[in-house]
Amino acid sequence: MSAGNIDLGDEKALIEQAKTDREAFGQLYERHISQIYNYLYYRTGNSHDAEDLTEKVFFRALQNIDRYEDKGVPFSAWLYRIARNLLSNWYRDEGKRRAISLDRIEHRLGDSGPELVTELAQDRDALLAAIRRLPADRQELLILKFVERMSNAEIGDVLGRTEGAIKSLYHRTLLALREEMKQPEPVPKKVKKPKRSWIALDVDNPGNEEVD
Repeated sequence: MSAGNIDLGDEKALIEQAKTDREAFGQLYERHISQIYNYLYYRTGNSHDAEDLTEKVFFRALQNIDRYEDKGVPFSAWLYRIARNLLSNWYRDEGKRRAISLDRIEHRLGDSGPELVTELAQDRDALLAAIRRLPADRQELLILKFVERMSNAEIGDVLGRTEGAIKSLYHRTLLALREEMKQPEPVPKKVKKPKRSWIALDVDNPGNEEVD
């Protein structure tokens, strides 16, 4: 659910109430838990870690809600920033490679959109391989764009960039994907056979003992 589907005036009142009322915070939790979980699931690649991190996001939000200030961006952007910080710590502490679950991104790239997007979606295997080779910030952009269905302005709120910067990054990402898809898959190197030992085993004399 993007911020555009939420009555922001109503949410502002709910946020103020949540600063002193746990039940009001519970309503914020119900509004946003799905989108935060989805984001974390597609960044971690598994439900167990996504659930654990989602719980931590809302626990931290509850701890800091009294210090939350409305700066003209959706409340969800604040939650996403908490999620990004926790995710960065998780990658570092766990020593994990940055993962991404690509199934829904691949399907949604084929939805109505620019001709380049449709072109990219035609070769599924090449597309998924190309996305995996992208830098983490561009993978994140694709998640927010095609899984969370965010506008460029909303993505900018989450990533701390201007709408114009996101639009430019999105275009460069699509072009990078097209170039990546042109690259041939690396061919596994052939394993060289070990050179034959100068000692030849005699089937009838496995110990290579001298024979008269």
